[in-house]
Amino acid sequence: MSIPDFLVASHIVPWKKDEKNRLNPHNGLCLNSIHDKAFDRGFITITPNFKIKTSDYFKDYSKENAVLDFFIKHENQSIILPDKFLPSKDFLDFHYNNIFHK
Repeated sequence: MSIPDFLVASHIVPWKKDEKNRLNPHNGLCLNSIHDKAFDRGFITITPNFKIKTSDYFKDYSKENAVLDFFIKHENQSIILPDKFLPSKDFLDFHYNNIFHK
């Protein structure tokens, strides 16, 4: 097993919500498994200016080391952008407004 085994291709706008953009490379992020699940469930998002945002849901767990290490410490950090196929700002905005638990 190698590090790439822990990385997954995540849809920004979920597969079931937008059939025409399912295969659009601008509707994707490369995330690790735990962040993929949190992103899909709206506990984290990426803003249109490519910053990580964590849900207020985590405030009740902010003293938990795992929550701090996996989520809270990444708040407002910039993501590493790909060389091509930047995530669409419109798709990121959709995720922030429709999926993310503020």
